Amino acid sequence: MATGSDHGLKTVVWEKLKETIIADCRKSEVWKILILDPFTTKLLSSCCKISDLTSEGITIVEDLYKSREPVPEMRAIYFMTPTAKCVDAFIADFKLKPKYKAAYVYFTDYCPDELFNNMKLYCAKYIRICKEINISFLPYEAQVFTCDNPGAFQSIYSPHSQDKRRTMETLADQIVTLCATLDEYPGVRYKKDGNLENAKYLAELVDNKLSRHYELDDNGKKKGKTQAQLLIVERCFDPVSPILHELTYQAMAYDLISIQNETYKYKTKDGSEKNALLNEDDMLWVKLRHMHIAEVSEQIPKLVKEISANKKQPDGKITISGLSQLMKKMPSFRKQLTQKTVHLNLTEDCMNHFQKNVEKLCKAEQDLAVGLDVDGLKVKDPMRTLLPVLLHPHSTHDKIRAVLLYIFSLNGTTEENLNKLIQHVNIENDREFFLNWKELAVPIISSMNLFSRKPMRRDRSDEETYNLSRWTPVIRDVMEDAVENKLDIREWPHQSECPAAWNGSGAVSARQKHKTNSQDERRSGSRLIIFIIGGVCYSETRSAYQVTQAVKSCEVIIGSSHIVTPTSLLDDIKMLNKGPMETFTVDERSNA
Repeated sequence: MATGSDHGLKTVVWEKLKETIIADCRKSEVWKILILDPFTTKLLSSCCKISDLTSEGITIVEDLYKSREPVPEMRAIYFMTPTAKCVDAFIADFKLKPKYKAAYVYFTDYCPDELFNNMKLYCAKYIRICKEINISFLPYEAQVFTCDNPGAFQSIYSPHSQDKRRTMETLADQIVTLCATLDEYPGVRYKKDGNLENAKYLAELVDNKLSRHYELDDNGKKKGKTQAQLLIVERCFDPVSPILHELTYQAMAYDLISIQNETYKYKTKDGSEKNALLNEDDMLWVKLRHMHIAEVSEQIPKLVKEISANKKQPDGKITISGLSQLMKKMPSFRKQLTQKTVHLNLTEDCMNHFQKNVEKLCKAEQDLAVGLDVDGLKVKDPMRTLLPVLLHPHSTHDKIRAVLLYIFSLNGTTEENLNKLIQHVNIENDREFFLNWKELAVPIISSMNLFSRKPMRRDRSDEETYNLSRWTPVIRDVMEDAVENKLDIREWPHQSECPAAWNGSGAVSARQKHKTNSQDERRSGSRLIIFIIGGVCYSETRSAYQVTQAVKSCEVIIGSSHIVTPTSLLDDIKMLNKGPMETFTVDERSNA
């Protein structure tokens, strides 16, 4: 794992929860009930286990919205989002006949005065503590966060949206709580775009809210800027990365296999269905997730052979049925082997898809994305690259992705050519898959618009890559330019600057003592935080770990409103012109 699990976002969040909610609980020896809304349930689940809570004296975890039996002799801890629905549910617990002896109330974020006054009016004598703890984001991985708001995509980009401003305000509040949790007051920059103003607007909101947050510091001192940068960029900055077929393990699995809520379902040889969680509690997943599928396919059998060798098992090809036999013979190794069985199944699933149709797609997709073939020669006629994909019996979904990559490679095509492609793929009734990219300011119909030019790319010709994995997400170039202080100020204006000593590459500051441990060095060095409006994909999250590992003295944290896969992004794009819109706000986020 690029940043050891001891220092990842999940650990930072759990430590903060322990310092606030749990520390207050410890003052009383009475065991307590913890009451959560849907968002705080996800938040706690992301960073701790039930056993962590019970060891801290919390015996029961309840749902705020569900009917609960009164326990008048016990104290209840309420951890909830500051919304009218949550506060009304809380008041209902005490207004007529109190369900609990006392209430300890913790909000994820700032609670509006109106809601706070309602609580005081009806429940003042039962409330022992009421705090805002400033964590309204989800720590998804060690270096990845989300705002748990997939609906933000429609709210921001749909022409029918009625709540764009409110959604942006909510995202800004959540980004501020991320910075507060990391104890950072970053300089804020945004990617300038001639067609869209979302990044600029969000940067202004975040910077103003950060300023207000640190003016109201609990210690009565105004916090100065820290050695951190926050970059805000829109999805249109790189439409290629979330559409390509990726061949690194995590991105490939989420693209090709149905994985819901981090849960992979698979069938064993005896036909029974098993569920496996793909998260950071599975250290093998953490070790393998950013590797190329070719390396993963080699790694897992090796790991299994190591275990079987320890028990003097005969060497040979590792199969799933062979593993189940091994597990029966060695009960003590069952847990270790189960983990490897999960990944053997998942790898085989990925490779089956790859061999069936993805391998044929990848060469064309890479040539279109990179603009060069495997020999480094310029692709002069992208249509010749696309045609074999269109003529092969690939799925409609795969053809749509290939056509989009073709259009992106040209920075837009003619209306006549687009109509021909739509007819060829036979999606006359679903042209929104293409046309709606205009809402993201991605050129689909070519124009002379000067703002549609492609970003300059770093030369990576010296880097070793697989022929079918030559594309590098654009955000990785940005990360590397940022830590080396090479971002063009005209393209990346400062909303506010961090101190002049910013030096992500670590080449600098004499005040920073050299530490031999790279993790300690990172924690005493600088942080680069990146927020992508419109969703972040797995190849971009991987880039954060790769750059952190390469630079050592700068930790890169990346996040968005939500994680996107090629399927989910295309579904969102297709829905953009549907209306009228329902509203997606912080209230709905907590009801998800």
